[in-house]
Amino acid sequence: MDKVNAFKATISALCAALTALWGWFGWVVVAWVCFMGIDYATGSAAALRAGKWSSKAARDGIWHKVGSVVAVIVAAVLDMVIGHLLTSLPGVELPFTYSVFFCPLVVIWYFLTETGSIVENIGALGAPIPPWMAKTVDTLQDAVDEAGEKIAPEDGEKKTE
Repeated sequence: MDKVNAFKATISALCAALTALWGWFGWVVVAWVCFMGIDYATGSAAALRAGKWSSKAARDGIWHKVGSVVAVIVAAVLDMVIGHLLTSLPGVELPFTYSVFFCPLVVIWYFLTETGSIVENIGALGAPIPPWMAKTVDTLQDAVDEAGEKIAPEDGEKKTE
């Protein structure tokens, strides 16, 4: 029993230390990375079940995930550069403190994309999917898209406040 309690205490201390180190956003990144793995596994399983698995498609899936990671890194660097510019440019002041914006938005968008793909894979594996589940993921992704569109509207659209 002492070993179990020591294990629980170690895990709790590790989670507390990681939360102190990277905050809520770090856990979102961890969830996204876990969902990338789950998506890859369920996608491969669904392809195997359908008899359509191919190493080329598997490699394409990995390259897709690598591209997602690069996009998140670019968003993080963009946040860093904007933060440094705002603190270094004389006369430029915002009515709020800017720490990050793009990276959380991009990570959450990719997280929801992975979630939607996992839901599709679950269906392809033959498991029933609650009708509201896919709708909820789509609604959340639309909300993230709307937030992004408010800061960078597509050509021909007016910026809404």
